[in-house]
Amino acid sequence: MKKVLSVFLAAGLALSLAACGGSSSSASSASTADSVASASEAASSSEAASTSDKVWVIATDTVFKPFEYTDASGSFVGIDVDLLAAIAEDQGFQYELKSLGWDAAIAACQAGQADGMIAGASITEERKSSGWTFSDGYYTATQSMTVAADSDIAGFEDLSGKDVAVKIGTQGAAYAESLKDEYGFNIVSFEDSPTMYQAVLGGQCAACFEDTPIMQASIKDGGLALKVLENTANEGGDYGFAIFNTDNQELLDLFNAGLADIKANGTYDEILAKYLG
Repeated sequence: MKKVLSVFLAAGLALSLAACGGSSSSASSASTADSVASASEAASSSEAASTSDKVWVIATDTVFKPFEYTDASGSFVGIDVDLLAAIAEDQGFQYELKSLGWDAAIAACQAGQADGMIAGASITEERKSSGWTFSDGYYTATQSMTVAADSDIAGFEDLSGKDVAVKIGTQGAAYAESLKDEYGFNIVSFEDSPTMYQAVLGGQCAACFEDTPIMQASIKDGGLALKVLENTANEGGDYGFAIFNTDNQELLDLFNAGLADIKANGTYDEILAKYLG
C-alpha cells in the first residue's frame, strides 16, 4: 500500500513541477530513482544466487547399514542419506555426498576437502576436544556385543582369554576397550563392519562390539548367523552431524534447523520407519 501511495504522490509532484516549467528536472529525478532501485534489486538477486549456488561437500562412510550403504540396485541409501536429503530440501541448500569410508571421511574434513560429515558418528567429549563440532543429536544408539548364532557365550564373563573384534574409531571399539581389562579379552581391530562380522562368523574372533541398530539390521538383511546378546548393551549416546572448521558453521546451523523441521512435520519418523520398521 505504501508503495502504491508513493507512486501517486510522485506522479502528482511531477505534474505540479511541469506546470511550473520543471518537467525536465522531474524526469531526471525519476530516472535516477529507477536506476538506484534496479541496482539494489540486482544486488539482492546476485547475493541470493550466490548463496543458493553454494554446494556443500559432505563426507560419509561406505558400509554402515542401515545408516549408509549400497542397496541391491547399486544406489547409495540409508537413514543418514535420507535425513540429509530431507534436511537439504527443507533448508534449500545444495550438497554433494561423498562415500569415502570412516577414516577417509574424517581425514577429508580435517584437510578441508569436505565441509561436513554424517556417518553415524557418536557425539563424545573426546571427539569434541579433538576438533569435532557436532549438530544436535539425530539418533540415539546403544552398543552391544554380538556372537555367532551357535555360540555358547552368554555374556562378558565368557570372553576371558578370547579375541574380540571391533571396528576402528567407533563407539563399539570404545565400549570394548572399557571392558577388556575387567573381563580379560583381547581386541582385534578391523577397518569395516563386514570384515569384522566375518571374523566372528569364521571363528577367528569370539565376539564383536557394534552399534545395536547397525548389528540388528545387518543380521536381518544379510541373513547372518549371528545374534546380539541383549544383556550386553550400554547406555548409548546420540549420533551427530559434524564439522571440523568453524568456517562451516552455516552448514551446521542449516542442519540443526532442518532436523527440527523434519521432526516436527513427521518426515523424520517416516525415514526411521522405512529402515528400522
